[in-house]
Amino acid sequence: MKEFKRIGVLTSGGDAPGMNAAVRAVTRSALARGVEVMGIYRGYSGLISGDIRPLGLRDVSNCINHGGTMLYSDRCPEFKTEEGMKQAVATCRRLGIDGIVAIGGDGTFRGATELTHYGVPCVGIPGTIDNDITSTDETIGFDTAMNTVIEMVDRLRDTCESHARCNVVEVMGRGAGDIALNTAIASGATAVIIPELPFDESAVIEKMKNSKKLGKRNFIVIVSEGVGHDLGPALTERIEAETGIETRFARLAHVVRGGTPTLRDRVLSSRMGEFAVEQLLMGRSDIVICTRNGEIVSIDINYALVLDRMYKGKLKDGDLAPFTEAEISEMRAFCEEKRVSLASLYRTACDLNL
Repeated sequence: MKEFKRIGVLTSGGDAPGMNAAVRAVTRSALARGVEVMGIYRGYSGLISGDIRPLGLRDVSNCINHGGTMLYSDRCPEFKTEEGMKQAVATCRRLGIDGIVAIGGDGTFRGATELTHYGVPCVGIPGTIDNDITSTDETIGFDTAMNTVIEMVDRLRDTCESHARCNVVEVMGRGAGDIALNTAIASGATAVIIPELPFDESAVIEKMKNSKKLGKRNFIVIVSEGVGHDLGPALTERIEAETGIETRFARLAHVVRGGTPTLRDRVLSSRMGEFAVEQLLMGRSDIVICTRNGEIVSIDINYALVLDRMYKGKLKDGDLAPFTEAEISEMRAFCEEKRVSLASLYRTACDLNL
């Protein structure tokens, strides 16, 4: 088993509330075990350029309640090249970094598994508001993002009720409808549109007409950005034209990514950060830390990446070759269970929100 004297921690990809709590947990967990910690700034860009500084106990004080990432983030096309990868590995060798905890999304995990193959053990932690990492039930930042949407929609509802209006609200989520679907249920939205399931605009128009006749004054329609940025504005115009309800469009955009992390995200980040350090120091690497049914577990990164592509219908030739028939069957069953769960939530949104 490799002896770890110094590890690095980085955040990469889109920022998410709770990332700072994860950095704090990684730092303090490692220091408590006699392992030094180096903060890698600007993600993989900082790893290549050497933008790296030691982190002590006090360096991560008073960050657990802040959104964004204290280590900053950056896009790094250079890291995808062999030369960039070699520079990153050389930085680790020069600074004596024995392993890395990488916090981010699927792109971060691909970088982590490449580093592992080059001899730098890595563990990934899923940090993204979109909750679009299939292998984990919940990602860092997801709960905070949903609460931010709820706060914004509740405010819009106040003015909708006052003026008998409708607001079509587009929320972030990339190709996943998790934020949109859950917030639609929690906000009592009249309708929700997500990329994973078909949507009948005409049925929603009729639903709104009937609700208007029964005295309803406020209407909210939640739209996931994954269905395309043109749909929301077009639907706004159609609703007003066919129902006579004054309708406005609101794109919440990046406001959903910021803000103070919720208790749930702070606890999830802390548990994942501590578990990641434990796994790394035990000699486990090329894994991603996940939550399954309330438990914190670890999953092989390549398994997690292929599972993600399977669920999203993006499998490539040869993706399944490294896995046994039993593992492939397990993947398919997991994806089907996730689809059934999503469809059940969608039915709840349609049945209860009138």
